[in-house]
Amino acid sequence: MTDQPEKGEDRRERTALAVFRVFLRLGLTSFGGPIAHLGYFRDEFVVRRRWLSERSYADLVALCQFLPGPASSQVGMAIGLSRAGYAGVFAAWAGFTLPSALLLVLFALGVGAWGEALAPGALQGLKIVAVAVVAQAVWGMGRSLCPDAPRLSLMAVAVCVLLVVPGVWVQVGVIVAGGRREGSNGSAH
Repeated sequence: MTDQPEKGEDRRERTALAVFRVFLRLGLTSFGGPIAHLGYFRDEFVVRRRWLSERSYADLVALCQFLPGPASSQVGMAIGLSRAGYAGVFAAWAGFTLPSALLLVLFALGVGAWGEALAPGALQGLKIVAVAVVAQAVWGMGRSLCPDAPRLSLMAVAVCVLLVVPGVWVQVGVIVAGGRREGSNGSAH
């Protein structure tokens, strides 16, 4: 991530207002949890707008996994910071997180007041849609972060270890072991 505008880039894209607009559109149209949000962010900021490279985005996501709270919130605010400074942090948060929080509060109040009017299975249908959205996000990030057999194998072994032996220190160990394996191959991306 750089603070320098790219060649031919309009300086207006590096303002807090521009950051707010992009994140507001995402905040009003994104569905799912943090993993899905990371997929939306990748599509928007790596693929579509090219504000970040694939590697910069992967590094940013990895760093934000260590911070408390949802990684998608930290990634969004970090993107805002890189585009428009501290005002960009607030713009990213206000554009993406605030609409979702307000919609969730309104939804909860509505379900609390008129929940019996919902069709049976409506909430179950929303859960199914959420699973599909998260699966699509994981698939998109997986294709870019595990593009070859060695990285795909490394990911599969890491997932198996984490499913069989849960725990925070096991997660840290898997990350360290994966980093050593990537570094020893000379194939770090």
